[in-house]
This record gives sequence, C-alpha cells and structure tokens, in this order.
Amino acid sequence: MPINAHPEYLNAEQEYLNARSDEDRVLALEKMLRYMPKHKSAEALRKNLRTRYKKLRQEIVKSKKLKKSSKKGIKKGEMQAVLIGLTNSGKSSILKILTNAQPKIASYGFTTNKPELGILNFQDCNIQIIDLPPIASENFDKGIVNNADTLLVVVEKTHEIETVLNSIKNLNKPKIIIFNKSDLYDDETKRKIKETLKSKRYNFILISTITNEGVEELKQKILSSFDIIRIYTKHLGKDKDDIPVIMQPNSNLEDVAEKILHGFSKKVVHAIIWGPSSKFPGQQVGLKHIVKDKDIIEFVTE
Repeated sequence: MPINAHPEYLNAEQEYLNARSDEDRVLALEKMLRYMPKHKSAEALRKNLRTRYKKLRQEIVKSKKLKKSSKKGIKKGEMQAVLIGLTNSGKSSILKILTNAQPKIASYGFTTNKPELGILNFQDCNIQIIDLPPIASENFDKGIVNNADTLLVVVEKTHEIETVLNSIKNLNKPKIIIFNKSDLYDDETKRKIKETLKSKRYNFILISTITNEGVEELKQKILSSFDIIRIYTKHLGKDKDDIPVIMQPNSNLEDVAEKILHGFSKKVVHAIIWGPSSKFPGQQVGLKHIVKDKDIIEFVTE
C-alpha cells in the first residue's frame, strides 16, 4: 500500500483482492491506477500495477473464443466513428448525447457488453457512431475498430490515454481524444489538462454530458475527421435536395453522376453548378469539372 493512499485507492485495492475474475481484477487495477498517489515514491508501485494490468488484459484476450467479429450484425455506414475506452469512462453517455441511441447507462463497470449503434445527424450528414465494450472486455471487437474511419478515444484521466492507445497500436486512423466529465474540474485544472494534451499534439476536446460543454465542438471535430465533401443535387425549378451525395475530395461531376446511379453519366449532356467551384452562380460545366464541398448541381440529360 502506497504512502498517503487515497481512500478510493484503498477501496480499489480491496476490490482487487476480492475479485473472482480477470475482468474484475482489471476493473480494480484501473481504479487503483486512477487514484494512486502521484509522488515519486509510488513510481515503482505504479509500474508494477501497469505490468499486472497488461498481463491480465493479455490473458483475457488469449481466453477469448475464436469467433467472427460481431460487426457482421452492423452494416458499416459511409462515415463511421467508434467510441473506445476503459470501463466507466462515459462512452455510453457520449453515444446518447450525440445520437438517437438509448444505451444502458450505469455506475458499475462493463455495462456495455455488445456494440451499441447510433446515428449522429450533423450538417446534413448521417454519421454512424458505435460504442464498443471496454478494451479489457472479452467482447471488445477489434474487427470493428480495424474497419472504422475514425476512433473516438474516451478518457477521464490523462494517463488513461496511453493505456487505450496501446490497445490499438499500429492503426493509422484519425483519432480524437475525448476528455470526458470536464464538469468535475475547475477552470485552472482544465487549463492544465489542455496544456498537457497540446504538448503531446493530440487532437482533443474536453466535454461534459452533464453540462453539454464541448458537445457541439465534438460533433464538428468528428465530421472534420472524415476526408469527404458534400455535393447537393437539384432538379429544374426546385430547391436543392436536403441530403447530399458524399464524395471524396477532387471528385469530378462524372464521379458524382456515377455515385448517384451507375451509367447515369452517359446520359448527362452537361451540368449547371452553384457554389464554391463555380466561377459564377449557374455556370454551365462539363463532366470533368472538379467539384468542391457544398456545391449544388443540376444535371442536364439527353
């Protein structure tokens, strides 16, 4: 037991000693690491706890049954972001506040035992958000993580970031560090947290699902993480469609036409365009015209 141990640490230590499963031990170790003293004399113990934590997680992974990824029940959307983190980090609350989902939320660990799906409707885009079980859970689905477009790393302590990122090593995907439960900290503490995260060059946001701090900015960060442009179509004499065609940057009008319907571009004579890529509103352009985000297109066919 470390000197000047916090009561929460002592409680977590007792939970570890009484644990009957590896998952319960991992949960207790997470709490011990969270609440243990920060002074130098505790460094050896911290290292020991991290080693134990790592070994236990490896044992949990080894004991998993060989099974196909549960993503087979989730059809990947055009834009998909996945929430990952430790138990009780608040992933389910974030899913709920971002989307139309109603996940089970509780104060005890491992509440999420299967992927939970919701849709974030933001700036005319439908973004698929998936909340995965905690990284220490045997139900944590690495297959969904591998296929995701963006990873939303949820933490409530700065030292948790390394633990979560180590579970998804070598994945070259956009990552957003979501420092959750910011309502628990005063302004000075939040300033220090931001300085620490900036020094490590993380793409991060502090949020609270209680006060809604940072929620709108998080939505914008999620949308910006996808390398896409939104193209709106319209018909003669009518307003533009509400739902855009999602394209990759540097796409041309032929690409857009083919995305709408395979073979459609062969029927297009030219197009009329309004927006960032047009020289003037209502410009007539050919199929090789490069489109930009928020362009509005009216196709003219034979």
